[in-house]
Amino acid sequence: MGLFDKLFKRTKEQQEQKEALEQGLKKTKEGFFTKLTKAIAGKDKVDEEVLDELENALVSADVGVDTTVAIIDRIENRVSKDKYLGISELNRILQEEIMGMLTEAPSSEFATFDVPAGKKPYVILVVGVNGVGKTTTIGKLAYNFKKNRKSVLLGAADTFRAAAVDQLTIWSERVGVPIVKKEMGSDPSSVAFDTVQSGIARESDVIIIDTAGRLHNKAYLMDELGKIRRVINKKMPDAPHEVLLVLDGSTGQNALEQAKHFTAATDVTAIAITKLDGTAKGGVVLAIANQFRIPVKYIGVGEKMEDLQIFNKEEFVDSLFSLEK
Repeated sequence: MGLFDKLFKRTKEQQEQKEALEQGLKKTKEGFFTKLTKAIAGKDKVDEEVLDELENALVSADVGVDTTVAIIDRIENRVSKDKYLGISELNRILQEEIMGMLTEAPSSEFATFDVPAGKKPYVILVVGVNGVGKTTTIGKLAYNFKKNRKSVLLGAADTFRAAAVDQLTIWSERVGVPIVKKEMGSDPSSVAFDTVQSGIARESDVIIIDTAGRLHNKAYLMDELGKIRRVINKKMPDAPHEVLLVLDGSTGQNALEQAKHFTAATDVTAIAITKLDGTAKGGVVLAIANQFRIPVKYIGVGEKMEDLQIFNKEEFVDSLFSLEK
């Protein structure tokens, strides 16, 4: 049982979400602790060899070199002051230092499936390359906002792929929310403008706009994103209120590269990391949270619509270090 399970009582829904999170992180946790157990086998103290093995375990979980070095430095500082023996002590130190690192990382000011006061409709522009789960994430966002009694409007501004519009239409029907779309090849910014205009007329609470997901190293894609933002801004001076970058957690370091390109080219305000349930590379969440001054707001830990969760740092670390089998 994890530390937070002992300290706090959860509602039934919160407990279900915690169980989904633990299941979603299972592959990462199993891979990491297998290497960690190997690192301390036969050892009675945290020495240079243990730290080298720990470093290897962190890198293998795609925590990233920079973040791994920072974690090892923190642990070395702790060990230099005292000698910690056994896996339970090392687990505790590691958990505390990772939690400390995440606490220092930026957090979303409004991390709920709700709308900030005075921002209606709340406009979310969703960006990311094809294949990362962008359209699915939009569908799950719409579901969760609607579940929270918010009216949602979708905008299909990825007009370069017919499949993108079709997929978003399927999600709109599945969730039961309206969608604004045009024929393939239409100007994406015109779709975005029409979506915002329609959302204002409908008095929607939330507008979620999909964008083209071609490769991140194409300058014209970034130019298109800039144009969409300017058009939205003309209709609503303070919009978009959120630019959400969707990254595939199963791609590990490639997700970091995508984040570097997108954050350099457009004003990303929040990050969603998907597909954590299908990978042992869940450590990439730590790398992204530590290396980018942008909040990780959502994580995807399963196929169900409820499996897109608000990123909770405490619950994430607790689930990662829970020793339950």
